[in-house]
Amino acid sequence: MTKEDMEMVAMEIVAYAGEARTQFLKAMDAMADKDWEAAEKLISEGYETVLSAHDSQTDMIAREAGGEDMELCFLMVHAQDHLMNAMLLGDMCKRFMKMMK
Repeated sequence: MTKEDMEMVAMEIVAYAGEARTQFLKAMDAMADKDWEAAEKLISEGYETVLSAHDSQTDMIAREAGGEDMELCFLMVHAQDHLMNAMLLGDMCKRFMKMMK
């Protein structure tokens, strides 16, 4: 995988993770308004979006595990940070839902 390919995948992960983060934050707003149905829908949508980012990440891991050379770039480190933060926020939303309902 070239550096340019890696950067494209990284940008894809950042975009998906950013969208998921937005959905999870909107879910928290819905919980604050006690709109449980909207919150559940937004959490579900957030996880679907996270899955898209995770699929891109998993593909890269599988390719590297298969012996393909990967040139790590700082943009990918940044993308991983965004993805992990979005995943954590999703987990927090689920817990907050249990506590607040």
